[in-house]
Amino acid sequence: MRKTISPLFFILIAFIFGLSTKSLQAQQSVVDIAISLQKLNHLGSVMYFAAHPDDENTKLIAWLARERKFKTTYLSLTRGDGGQNLLGTDLGINLGIIRTQELLAARQVDKGEQLFSSAYDFGFSKTHEETFKFWDHETILREAVWLIRKYQPDVIITRFPPDPRGGHGHHQASAILAHEAFLAAADKNKFPEQLNKVSTWQAKRLVWNTANFGGQNNTSDDQLKIDIGHYNTLLGQSYGEVSAQSRSQHKTQGFGSASSRGTSFEYFDHVAGEKANTDLFDGINTSWSRIPNTSAIQQLVDKINKEFNFQNPQQSIADLVALKKLLEGYTLDKKYSQHANHGFWIAQKLKEVEELILACSGFWVDVYSAQASFVKGTKINATVEAIAYAKDIEVEIVSIDGKTIHQKLQSNKLWRDNIETSYAKTTQPYWLVQPHSLGRFDIPLEVVGHPTNPDKPQVKLIVKVENTNIHIVKDIHHRFVDPVKGEVHNPIVILPAMTAEVSSSLALSTNQQARQIDITFTRHDLLRSSFNVKVNQPEGWKVEPSTLELDFGASDKITKTITIAPTGKNSKKGVVTFSSNEEKLCYIKTLDYDHIPQQTWFPTTEIICQNLQLENTVRHVGYLAGAGDLVGESLKQLGIKVSNLTEADLNNPSSLTQYEAIIVGVRFFNVINNSSQLLDRLLEYANNGGVVVFQYNVNTKLLTNRLGPYPFQITRDRVTEEDSPVSFERQDKAFSFPNRITESDFEGWIQERGLYFARNIDKRYRTPLRMHDKGEAPHEGSLLICNYGKGKFVYTSLAFFRQLPAGVPGAYRLFVNLLANEN
Repeated sequence: MRKTISPLFFILIAFIFGLSTKSLQAQQSVVDIAISLQKLNHLGSVMYFAAHPDDENTKLIAWLARERKFKTTYLSLTRGDGGQNLLGTDLGINLGIIRTQELLAARQVDKGEQLFSSAYDFGFSKTHEETFKFWDHETILREAVWLIRKYQPDVIITRFPPDPRGGHGHHQASAILAHEAFLAAADKNKFPEQLNKVSTWQAKRLVWNTANFGGQNNTSDDQLKIDIGHYNTLLGQSYGEVSAQSRSQHKTQGFGSASSRGTSFEYFDHVAGEKANTDLFDGINTSWSRIPNTSAIQQLVDKINKEFNFQNPQQSIADLVALKKLLEGYTLDKKYSQHANHGFWIAQKLKEVEELILACSGFWVDVYSAQASFVKGTKINATVEAIAYAKDIEVEIVSIDGKTIHQKLQSNKLWRDNIETSYAKTTQPYWLVQPHSLGRFDIPLEVVGHPTNPDKPQVKLIVKVENTNIHIVKDIHHRFVDPVKGEVHNPIVILPAMTAEVSSSLALSTNQQARQIDITFTRHDLLRSSFNVKVNQPEGWKVEPSTLELDFGASDKITKTITIAPTGKNSKKGVVTFSSNEEKLCYIKTLDYDHIPQQTWFPTTEIICQNLQLENTVRHVGYLAGAGDLVGESLKQLGIKVSNLTEADLNNPSSLTQYEAIIVGVRFFNVINNSSQLLDRLLEYANNGGVVVFQYNVNTKLLTNRLGPYPFQITRDRVTEEDSPVSFERQDKAFSFPNRITESDFEGWIQERGLYFARNIDKRYRTPLRMHDKGEAPHEGSLLICNYGKGKFVYTSLAFFRQLPAGVPGAYRLFVNLLANEN
């Protein structure tokens, strides 16, 4: 017995795929259309599985998506929050937001699709055991199973193995989870609560995409070997060229890549399922015959591809409309089990056909506002623009947000209309709505996978092309013209009624001194003029006043000052927050980088209170920027004057005498082309009595062979356990002057102790500090010190760039000691 697909089926598939067509900002070229038409004949799906942005094999993704024309998804378990930022000082959550956009830019190039789990990148981890302590193994497994059942990949590919060969503990964990999820997704007894929205799914095979890099060759002749170095004549590029463009989107990681051309082999080691001998899709039917009763669909798809006219793509519309009707009227046979993914592919191809109908008609639509932000719940004024370029094709705007329009578009004539809508929430990224732990974001299972907010300010349109309706969802964005960049598109921002920004997010009380912090309140809801704000009182701290009455009158901003003081010498860390109407206040954080759309989110407004017992002999230091850090800004908390230095300053030795020390920013030797020459100037300054403190550098892409006055090498060694034991030479001046350092000064550190430690260290350096992760020998390369002439040279791989902005007391005490001249 056969049954017609019910409307409920399409509601389900819309949930699974987000079925509504989202037309691209840029028009699809005729080449894009031709490739998409060819893709209609390919019913194969693959999921690439790894841990971070930049883990993925962009060449393989491009080849699978563009050459093989399979549905190709990349599941990055994390958003890369724990990495470093080559372009600025934004780290942690901010970096995760930026790298999310970089991944989306990469997928725009290689045409894969991007997915995420709720796992938080808490920083480098050496073992999967440590990783799972943070991530919660069962929760991330549940999410991986959900995504496999939702996207139904025929083949799952991991980037890493589940053992130490994978390097990073996150990498190992990703491979372990992939294998477990591969098995669990097919088991109806695993996470059965998911089965009211998705069905079980058994992928055909799981393979490891082996590689030869990082000094480790995991490829072998007995593995499946595939040449993916093809040249695509429609694109005019090889997949090595496409891959380089995709890889180069990871700009905060400094992963700009060169193109490759010619034969390029990828290797695959069998992990689970049915082994492949000649091709990743051995034994998998990727044609229309994998679905019963589709011969008419197959014939029409073949006809459309055969008759496609590059000069007049609109000639394919009539057949595409007919194909849409065939797909919508497709019938399923009950004898086929629910496990078969027939409905999956019908829905997927229906989505592709609708996009092709719009592309062949030359249809373009944009919804924008001249205003960058609005207050939640208030009216959003936007403009809808639409055009259909194709001749002799009937295109009609049927409705916008349920309002009947029935506007027929004239060929190549731009149509415009103004609309009003509203949005009841702020545009906070969905994974940041609830407080997160050190290991994962607190998000509902139903939204897992989405790169950005599935629910945001949008407009829903129904467009009729040649008598067939197509539903379109368009994000509302802010559109404007920049005199240098040209036309710019950014997401619109939906604001809370009021925000609060502090003059400093860190109240560092030195020797029980009170600190004064300014809070600037900005009213965004102009219909409200007064607010009552409560200031919480953390244990061990006194904050005055405890309430603030705000009466804005005709102003939009009010600044108030609060005083924060510890109640005693032993006061521990506290956090001051502000609330109004029982809701914590937040501030506006804007991430403005040229290579991604501007991103805005709303962190909770808070002041970290730390009580610090400190002796400080340094009053004025110079700061020489590397890749960017907040160490200089943090030292101002101690009353130290920090002056930013330029190359011209270093070339004028007499101007440097005003500084007691010069601090060199992180990754200086990785980003400053003439760093070797500048090192000579810094050593001259040290020789004359100054103190030079270099922070960590990465051991790859160094721009100099000289890192200090005497030789040493940078390695990849690090200590990732922030609470790992340390030992130090107590009488060394680094630990005795002007502050006596004890074991307690290494308590409360965040994310890691240090990274890229030194090795093969010249004996003229002192190495008075040792540390190690569990099961490892002590490392002595985190702190190198030597007297140089009348001054001192320090190279440290300790993660001061994380500890000082976080207000870690012991890190401040130790750093001040390093700045002090020992002579």
